[in-house]
Amino acid sequence: MTLVLNGWASSPRAWDLCSFGHGALFSYTDQLAGRPEQVFAEEGSHVLVGWSMGGSSALRLACRFPDRIAGLVLVAATPRMMEDKAANWRGLSPRRLEALHYSIKLTRGEGFFGVPEDKPNPYQMDTEENLAGGIRYLLETDLRDALTDTFVRHPENVRFPVHIFQSEHDGVVRPENAAYLKTIFPQASLTLVPGTEHALPIFIPELIDAAVADCLMGGK
Repeated sequence: MTLVLNGWASSPRAWDLCSFGHGALFSYTDQLAGRPEQVFAEEGSHVLVGWSMGGSSALRLACRFPDRIAGLVLVAATPRMMEDKAANWRGLSPRRLEALHYSIKLTRGEGFFGVPEDKPNPYQMDTEENLAGGIRYLLETDLRDALTDTFVRHPENVRFPVHIFQSEHDGVVRPENAAYLKTIFPQASLTLVPGTEHALPIFIPELIDAAVADCLMGGK
């Protein structure tokens, strides 16, 4: 089954232009509540498609259930959203994250990162409680050690295709994060998309469709 893990404060409409069929689409509040993990409580393997915060969730699930992953499609994904100056890790500053939070509230999700008129708006306004929960997740989550322990030290755990998509000048998830993921999954395909768009599902739906299809075929 293909599971889609959506971004923070993002509408299901983010995936309107993608044509791949999915068994379930999990909002960021679903992810905070652990609902994707409940799917893994049952038998079977899954292709995970994760965008932004959902990409972090996909990586978390892959670390926890490496033998149950049929493929990873990581879209503007990162194991750590926030900057880490001590480790020279490029990410959001707390001030920048708060600015994004404010822009969501101010615009009610319209034009959060800029939405072309001919494409669906991938963002939505949410309750303050839910937005705050998402901020806590983004502030606290750091999967770098888990990725190293699960996949670098045990490369035999990587039995599935991986596709990484990243905008070249994304101001939310830096291109260096995608380069880091490539070191974790050296067999992965890495596609750098020209421009600054963070909302890649509405800009490169055909590439995401092709990546999902490849995962469903086992990378053949």
